[in-house]
Amino acid sequence: MSWQELDARLAAAPGTVSGYVSRPGRPPAYSRLADVPHYAASTMKVAVLAALYRAAEAGTLDLDAPVPVRNDFTSAQPGAPRFACNHGYDNDDAVWERLDRTASLRWLAHRMIVRSSNLATNIVLEHVGREAVAQAWRLGGARNSVTGRGIEDFAAREAGITNLVTAADLATLLGTLTLGAESPGPLASPASCAAMLDVLAAQEHREDLAAGLPVGTRIAHKNGWVQGVRHGAGVVFPADAPAYTVAFCTTTDLADGGASGADPDDDACRLIAAASATIWAARHHL
Repeated sequence: MSWQELDARLAAAPGTVSGYVSRPGRPPAYSRLADVPHYAASTMKVAVLAALYRAAEAGTLDLDAPVPVRNDFTSAQPGAPRFACNHGYDNDDAVWERLDRTASLRWLAHRMIVRSSNLATNIVLEHVGREAVAQAWRLGGARNSVTGRGIEDFAAREAGITNLVTAADLATLLGTLTLGAESPGPLASPASCAAMLDVLAAQEHREDLAAGLPVGTRIAHKNGWVQGVRHGAGVVFPADAPAYTVAFCTTTDLADGGASGADPDDDACRLIAAASATIWAARHHL
């Protein structure tokens, strides 16, 4: 399938479908509506991860120190009541089993990515702060993405405070991580960038981008979903070609938004998996 055929297939999908493909640090080989903002869903967790590792490098947080696991958070809307996560809307019982006990920030960050735990995300976000996440976006090269609130902060949402991403920003942030693992860069040390890529490569939700790759292909990625939204962004490391970044953001009726996110029959998952397979076939020519 050519780039034109891929573009036509994405254009035929209902709603808005954005895409961005490039070698890390290079101009895109393919771009479609790449700067159009989408509701972030769980893809914002990549920037939260980066902010945490930056804080650890700065010595303001200890990744291995125990912190309380509490389901009680400050709203981003000034004066609003504190809020909590809904267990039934989360994807990781392991974090909930530690409620009212302790866990390390390193472990919570791992669960935030590999199982997309909302409870873990809000705990980490409270420790790093939203401004640190905004700085991680900026240093990662993002131009339009915003992490304005925690997950299920409904008072903030009703006040118009939201979380937004673009396909270009997600791919660029992941590309900065990839280059930063090879030599010092603006985001974090090579050791921290490599550690974050390892966490992203342990992702257990593999029904979209990863589903379009040959089994065993290394991909460091994060996806996100709610009703009407399905995104996938990652760095693919072929054994026979240089790494490439890929991000697809879909705001579409094709996304069923199941709570687990693990439905390979979701039409939005199928669309992203097919696009991922097309890019894999072109990996030598990006």
